[in-house]
Amino acid sequence: MSFTTLPKIGMGTFRLKGNDAREAVKSALSLGYRHIDTAQMYENEAEVGDGITSSGIPRRDIFLTTKIWHDKLHASDLINSLHDSLARLKTDHVDLTLIHWPSPDDEVPMEEYLGALRDAQREGLTEHIGISNFTCAQMDRAKEILGDSPILTNQVEVHPFLANRKVVEHAQELGITVTGYMPLAVGKVMEDETLQRIASERNVTPAQIAIAWVASRGVVPIPSSTRPSHQKANLDALNIELTPEEIRSIDALDRGERIANPGFAPAWD
Repeated sequence: MSFTTLPKIGMGTFRLKGNDAREAVKSALSLGYRHIDTAQMYENEAEVGDGITSSGIPRRDIFLTTKIWHDKLHASDLINSLHDSLARLKTDHVDLTLIHWPSPDDEVPMEEYLGALRDAQREGLTEHIGISNFTCAQMDRAKEILGDSPILTNQVEVHPFLANRKVVEHAQELGITVTGYMPLAVGKVMEDETLQRIASERNVTPAQIAIAWVASRGVVPIPSSTRPSHQKANLDALNIELTPEEIRSIDALDRGERIANPGFAPAWD
């Protein structure tokens, strides 16, 4: 099966290592996830590949994403590193390859690495291509460089404390789906009174409310969890329809709290 769009939710694997990563992927797939997100930098591609292989779910039914780290953005490095990723993932292609971060200080020209990414797509190493942590101006440039080659997604941090509105809306105007990482703000959503109140009124968890809010904005959440019960709850959160009033209350929690902000990050919008 060839995916033309991103599945509505994904299983994130950031910070999952070794057997935890293996088991988490296997359990997520058994519960019904069909989108698994990893990256070269997570150092778990081999375990993610093991989890997929041992899940018994056919590879063609799984949407698999990986990301190229910023030290592999020169054209020849990018293609070689993607071949290495595929070997670790035990597959002949991924469904989506992202540039994990724009090249710090534009050390490698965007034309070079996006051109190489498009070459990888033409070679059949990846079905779709996309970007991650790109600003509005960088999305515009990427779109200009790639011309007719569609950018499937811009994967950025999105949770109730960082709505990232400008980037989300700009991407959606450009026809680029937004994938939201850290939708639970590394667990901080569990401690928020507004989310607790809405959750208790609905007899669900604050995490489920946060995921439902991200999804209500047309953003694809990719929560990370090793526990099957949490994975299932995250999946079930897609069935929660928040009222306009609940959405307004959650919108008000935005405080620009960015968790992923390394020294080489771009100048954020």
